[in-house]
Amino acid sequence: MGEKQRKLLVLYASQTGNALDAAERIGREAERRGLPASVVSTDEFDTSSLPHHEEAVVFVVSTTGQGDSPDSFKAFWRFLLQRNLGNYWLQQVRYAVFGLGDSGYQKYNFVAKKLDKRLSDLGATTIIEKGLGDDQHPSGYEGTLDPWMLSLWRTLYQINPKYFPKGPDVKIPQNEVIDKPKYRILFHKQETLEPKLLSDSDIIQRARGMSPGKLFKDKSKPDCFLKMTRNEVLTKAESTKDVRHFEFQFVSSTIEYEVGDVVELLPSQNSSVVDAFIERCGLDPESFITVGPRETENSSFSEEMITQIPIKLKTFVELTMDVTSASPRRYFFEIMSFYATAEHEKERLQYFASPEGRDDLYNYNQKERRSILEVLEDFPSVQIPFDWLVQLVPPLKPRAFSISSSPLAHPAAVHLTVSIVSWITPYKRTRKGLCSSWLASLAPEQEVNIPVWFHKGSLPAPSQSLPLILVGPGTGCAPFRGFIAERAVQAQSSPVAPVMFFFGCRNKDTDFLYRDFWESHAREGGMLSEGKGGGFYTAFSRDQPKKVYVQHKIREMSKRVWDLLCDGAAVYVAGSSTKMPCDVMSAFEDIVSEETGGGSKEVASRWLKALEKTGRYNVEAWS
Repeated sequence: MGEKQRKLLVLYASQTGNALDAAERIGREAERRGLPASVVSTDEFDTSSLPHHEEAVVFVVSTTGQGDSPDSFKAFWRFLLQRNLGNYWLQQVRYAVFGLGDSGYQKYNFVAKKLDKRLSDLGATTIIEKGLGDDQHPSGYEGTLDPWMLSLWRTLYQINPKYFPKGPDVKIPQNEVIDKPKYRILFHKQETLEPKLLSDSDIIQRARGMSPGKLFKDKSKPDCFLKMTRNEVLTKAESTKDVRHFEFQFVSSTIEYEVGDVVELLPSQNSSVVDAFIERCGLDPESFITVGPRETENSSFSEEMITQIPIKLKTFVELTMDVTSASPRRYFFEIMSFYATAEHEKERLQYFASPEGRDDLYNYNQKERRSILEVLEDFPSVQIPFDWLVQLVPPLKPRAFSISSSPLAHPAAVHLTVSIVSWITPYKRTRKGLCSSWLASLAPEQEVNIPVWFHKGSLPAPSQSLPLILVGPGTGCAPFRGFIAERAVQAQSSPVAPVMFFFGCRNKDTDFLYRDFWESHAREGGMLSEGKGGGFYTAFSRDQPKKVYVQHKIREMSKRVWDLLCDGAAVYVAGSSTKMPCDVMSAFEDIVSEETGGGSKEVASRWLKALEKTGRYNVEAWS
């Protein structure tokens, strides 16, 4: 009897959707070579069954923030860390790890690296060296994924040719769509629908609950709605940046939050662009639909789809599909090629979807940040069915912001400090951030209800007895405005520990965010005054010939910083993820090394790692 058909298991952990996209691509490429593949999220997989997977297992994991793992990975990882598993628990398993990260962050691809080591420690055998995808690569993570996959297929074939009976490089011809969309759309006759009075919250929950963007299934219903009460420009007209201070009040229900928390806002898309997308796709905006998974080839519509309350197509697009700002992924161009009726368009799309066309696609698509609508307009012969669009258009994601208020100092209000994103592409096109530019366009008198979700960020709320060293250049100062406002209120009725704050920006006259607030607290007897054991230190990088940054100011104050650390202070760092967190960490390493009698950088690094482990060194960085 011949050996049974081999299979591939692809396990992924994704926070924003990139790891899911990469995992699905690995699964598709395997099946095109004749190797059946299952693609499963780590939070939907029975981890205890891992030793029984004698087939190849590929792990695709992303690293978020400062080395954090995606939420869907946490329970899986805890299971793997159990001490009773032993060194031979996975001795039957062959595995490969592909990580997605950003080398601009200090803990680049940390989750993939620790997973690779742990699987090896548990006795699993690696198929090929782990692949580390990098957002900073000219072609993004795909620049690493393409060659890594080719190596994976060839190595599997060497291990056992049964994986690919026709060889690792044989592909099914691409002249017809070999995949089916994963979702079905059920169109409803309007006359059969009963009119239902639904709240905004219910409509959002219904639309996002149906959407394939399964990453937000758990939080499809907003925690509450906020209404803007203030929109103030903080930077001066001569500044190169437009930074705003926004204030909001709760609509109907109030959510309790703490300083250091994060709020996510669901932005509104430009209605005329949404209309243009619907028209370009030949859809009826007024039609009513339900969306559900395509179970099997022969199955009729699932019971869940039939019992769902239908939603208007335009509403579904507006609330779940990012047609105005996000760029499509490579697979979108591949599917487009099947539906192109003009030969020159088909050829160009096939080239874009091929490994050879990857760099040109990156320059055309991601670098220019072309929207779905713009891409469709560039290929007028393409008419993609709506079920494919529902699957392939990037999901509309809430945008996260550090809260810059304190519930003690600003009751029933939420404040945000937002840099309005705008840039020029290589082809000299102006691009704007969807959420920030939308917020900037709002006026309080419009009374727009904004759906929001609250959650914990990377900055835990400190107790008032904990001394603080805060580092927040640019909009990184946002959470610390809340910290200091809160501690100032606490100081009115009980003793509080001292606070040192290092702030930085380009120019004192144009970019000094919340200047009056910080300076008032730095005056005698204020929360940031040296007399109270704290201090306020500024770095204006462009106000002198030699650039000065927050890390230089931290080194200048090394004695005071060290004394506060010895008093049990916690360090909080917030701001841009590019170089700042590494440079600040390096400044603290220099201080620890110097103050402990000229110890090595390694010793200082271990000292700071111990601070991190005890929750006394916290970083929240964003790109």
